[in-house]
Amino acid sequence: MIRGRRRETGDSAWTSSSAERAIIDIGSNTVRLVVYGGSTRAPIVLLNEKVTAKLGREIASTGRLADEAMALAMRGLKRFALLLGDLGIKDVETVATAAVRDAANGPEFVEALRAAGLEPRVISGEEEALLSAHGVIGAFPDARGMVADLGGGSLELVRVWDGQTSSATTLPLGTLRLADHRPPGRRSEANRAEMRKNLDKVIRKGGWDLTATPASDHGTLYLVGGTWRAMAVLAMEVCDYPLSDPHGFAIEAGAAMELAGQVAASESDALKGRDRISSMRAEKLPDAAVLLQSLLTQVAPQRVVFSSWGLREGLLYDRLPAHSKAQDPLLAGVGVFANQRGSSLTLATRMAAWTLDAAPAREHGSERLRLAATMLALAAMQIEPNIRLPQAINWALHKRWVGIDGKGRAMLAAAIAANGNQLSHPSELRALAEDAALEEAVRWGLALRLARRLGGQSARSLESSRLVVDDGTLVLRLAESHADLFGLPTEKDMKLLAGRLGMGWRVDVVAESAL
Repeated sequence: MIRGRRRETGDSAWTSSSAERAIIDIGSNTVRLVVYGGSTRAPIVLLNEKVTAKLGREIASTGRLADEAMALAMRGLKRFALLLGDLGIKDVETVATAAVRDAANGPEFVEALRAAGLEPRVISGEEEALLSAHGVIGAFPDARGMVADLGGGSLELVRVWDGQTSSATTLPLGTLRLADHRPPGRRSEANRAEMRKNLDKVIRKGGWDLTATPASDHGTLYLVGGTWRAMAVLAMEVCDYPLSDPHGFAIEAGAAMELAGQVAASESDALKGRDRISSMRAEKLPDAAVLLQSLLTQVAPQRVVFSSWGLREGLLYDRLPAHSKAQDPLLAGVGVFANQRGSSLTLATRMAAWTLDAAPAREHGSERLRLAATMLALAAMQIEPNIRLPQAINWALHKRWVGIDGKGRAMLAAAIAANGNQLSHPSELRALAEDAALEEAVRWGLALRLARRLGGQSARSLESSRLVVDDGTLVLRLAESHADLFGLPTEKDMKLLAGRLGMGWRVDVVAESAL
């Protein structure tokens, strides 16, 4: 039997890419298995498989799970159970949401799941909302505003601020139920307007009319769910956004309303031909867009952020002890990733400290971002030179990191490139960050290049030297025992960094006690 253990774990566990824990999410539209590895604070997905069973498709009309849908779901779930057994994964949590929760024959389905070796937990609408919110908080520690998690059977709404939640609500507005709020007949502007009025009523009845409250209190609307992410993909395509991951994509509320209007007026068949939009999502996007129009009107956020972290990540986040929750998710994720690729985290931290005086984070970056850049740049040095920079820049721009925005990704890429002596910026970086931010990151990378090449990344070379700025001059101080480290490569690196800093430079050979 696959048991759903909810043990707390520190960050010493799950620090590799081995498959150690899994979540089975039995939703109204899909049943999904996700296997996780990596850091507990920033887990990575090792296996993600779903079956589009549409368990909730007849809830509104019959109040029951359809027999065909249950059979399809069980076929997938039995496969999941077998996979988990073969992989040796015992830490499995199985949760069921709106369809199973609301169906008259939900208890029978739960018994069938138990007979298949699973231990499902049917969660309430309030718990579903809170778990989604905790997933958002895990990805965006400074989240402030409202989370809207759109599933197949329900829409969960919850306020978030300073790591706290309140007003968790579930509404019967999942993608499988939205059509019930659309008047009969062909889609038209009048049809959509009537649907929007119907949705407005449901949202207001749920206590979410914030139009009379100060705009400063509304914060950000965080959209969770595959249908919302499909809408983000459309928005990214329209604006020629240079990144590929919709997680963290942000737009102003006015732009979101314009996007929702365009998608609501689209035909599903036309959306099916778009890259990265599945047929299933395309069918639901126009109605979901009308729902987004209603949310934007009733909640009146200042901006919209799309989150790939939701209920499943909330389950993982809730298991963490307080000290693990307090960890920086970007550094947790990058740290494990770099360590797996042969980059010593201790060395990265030492090099970040060694370069601090000459190239600190200033107005555009932060020390956490500079440390992340250092870790990724050193990990890139483990790759063959002919593919090193393109691969590492792809890591920076397109790997799913959490706790970072597009500007931060561009700065990571610029620092990595400068560490490899590539100082020109491709257009995608300039589209994400201003020149001053990229220049700051270039200085990080050049300082790291100097530190790395000075002594072949040896700890002793860092202990026997210092890089400082003294009265407007870049100074490399070398202990007498290591004076010969100042070779031609070091001279070139000093000149290059000093030139970007707009300073002169010199080398001082001193007694080790004077360092």
